[in-house]
Amino acid sequence: MTILNQPFGTKYNSAPFSKIKDEDFLPAFKTAIKKAKSEIDAIVNNEANPTFENTIEALDYSGEELDRISSIFFNLNSAETNDKIQKIAQEVSPLLSEFSNDITLNEDLFKRVKAVYDSKSDLDLTTEEETLLDKKYKGFSRNGANLPKDKKEKLRAIDKELSQLKLKFGEHILAETNKFEMHLTDESEVSGLPDGAKEAAKQLAESKGKDGWLITLDYPSYIPFMTYADNRELREKLSKAFGSKGFHNDELDNQDIVLRIANLRFERAQLLGYKTHAHFVLEERMAETPEKVNAFLEELLEKAKPAAENEFKKLESFAKDLDHIDQLQKWDSAYYSEKLKQKLFDLDDEKLKPYFKLENVINGAFIVAKKLYGLQFEDIKTIDKYHKDVLTYKVTDSEGELVSIFYADFFPRAGKRNGAWMTSYKPQMVKNGENERPHVSIVCNFTKPTKSKPSLLTFNEVTTLFHEFGHALHGMLANTTYPSLSGTNVYWDFVELPSQVLENWCYEEESLKLFATHYETGEVIPMDLIEKIKASSTFHEGMQTLRQISFGLLDMAWHGIDPSTISDVKQHELKAFEGTKLYPDVGENCMSTAFAHIFQGGYSSGYYSYKWAEVLDADAFEYFKEEGIFSKTVAEKFKSFVLSQGGTENPMVLYKKFRGKEPQPDALLRRAGLIEKR
Repeated sequence: MTILNQPFGTKYNSAPFSKIKDEDFLPAFKTAIKKAKSEIDAIVNNEANPTFENTIEALDYSGEELDRISSIFFNLNSAETNDKIQKIAQEVSPLLSEFSNDITLNEDLFKRVKAVYDSKSDLDLTTEEETLLDKKYKGFSRNGANLPKDKKEKLRAIDKELSQLKLKFGEHILAETNKFEMHLTDESEVSGLPDGAKEAAKQLAESKGKDGWLITLDYPSYIPFMTYADNRELREKLSKAFGSKGFHNDELDNQDIVLRIANLRFERAQLLGYKTHAHFVLEERMAETPEKVNAFLEELLEKAKPAAENEFKKLESFAKDLDHIDQLQKWDSAYYSEKLKQKLFDLDDEKLKPYFKLENVINGAFIVAKKLYGLQFEDIKTIDKYHKDVLTYKVTDSEGELVSIFYADFFPRAGKRNGAWMTSYKPQMVKNGENERPHVSIVCNFTKPTKSKPSLLTFNEVTTLFHEFGHALHGMLANTTYPSLSGTNVYWDFVELPSQVLENWCYEEESLKLFATHYETGEVIPMDLIEKIKASSTFHEGMQTLRQISFGLLDMAWHGIDPSTISDVKQHELKAFEGTKLYPDVGENCMSTAFAHIFQGGYSSGYYSYKWAEVLDADAFEYFKEEGIFSKTVAEKFKSFVLSQGGTENPMVLYKKFRGKEPQPDALLRRAGLIEKR
């Protein structure tokens, strides 16, 4: 027995982080894989005829111990990694890939699943049971169960190599991020930086025994510098460092990895009878086909491009008048956009930040969740954590019943990848008559407190926190029977709806007044600032939309074609960006080599889903606005048909149950100011 064998014997059966040593993981994985294999063998060797209960249900509940160890380990590899953990990940990933293939390519197991599937019309299944049966059957048929032996072996080899390549891609990006430092010693070099950003840079330099200021590629350091630093040459240097991650033709280069991943995914799709990787992926998405995705992106492009070009011309003209800039470059974008925004709206993030102390914003998210869904959040110290910065909460409903355990991890550090995400340590499910509640976590990289100031968030960080908290609510309020259909286990282009819809509460006076108070005086955010936030919410919306479309098009350019003839990553990328280009290209930079969403995360052929979900969220929030943003009726419908249902039913069916009709893109275009409001 190791500490990683379950149950853990901890309060709420939470992960015993402080007792786990890195070296515990590999033997624990091997033991859990062995146990999971024996559970599969028990299903296969069952002498009784295949039934929904002894085959489909048993399969979904199998491997629970392995799933929990995996969630703990891979979450640590993202949020608190080290060389040891990365090395273990490289060893473990092929084992997990092999185990996954052992299941999907197990002919006897597939025979049992198929027997149940073929008798579906004779079974009296609930909607959730029918969805699970379809999902299990497709899990086999879409992953090679019908292939001949030689092709099954080929599939195994591809999956094994892909699992290692994706890890290596991410390790390279983290190493590149940690490697770069811009050490500044002259006060003039930090001219324009807000006091808080300067103090943080000074504190970072001091922590490394250096004078002056240290600027890094971590978002809380990088973004303020690109937004406020007056020194254009230094902005250029920092921008090029950020944009060239994985593109230096050295040991951390990702170009060959990108090409290899794209080709292996294509090869895999072809092996399974699909035209491209995108065709394979999108079969199980709301969008259904690459043609539909491209049509969706093109339709948005048609609406957004004229607005984006108009905004860009105005920005060019503004920079020329202000500083005689003849040619706007990418490192000028945030700097002059911020100056123009201040001029047009008299709104500066530095004026807003005092009203968004991190603790107050967290509390604001909790108040919104309480008003909408009756949730209570209690800060508890009895839950083990993997780093001292992590906050832990017990979440209960209005009856005092446990809903979830919630972890929140907000500040950057060397072992943590950039960005923000929601994840889970334990899924929700109903097993042996007991509704097991989930353990959910959000991870962000916000501005740290300094000696003189608490953590004060930019407005963008406020919306990021609400976004990830929206995902967390989707996980917390899960109420399904089967773990594989629970919480955020939904179609990928539906998963962003709960997160993106919650961002809307950051713009509403009724909501902001509940938590946006000055960290020193306690003054509630003034009405004029709220009006300015709302007025500026569509500032450069055309350019922002164009940027998101360009990422979606790049994703499809890698995954919606045969990539075997691509030899130059950068040239292929330039071609994909042709129709969305505003700024001159930077030769030293390449997005694909650091595009972790599609080459490391789960967004391959799925990046379009951010805009897709915006259509859903704008349409859904119009409903809230019609009835009141804290309408119990609308919130209850959203909880009942979206948040609690997970992947138990087709998402469009669930959405229509909530909204009463299909979503209309016009709601998004109205909100974005790209078409006239009603």
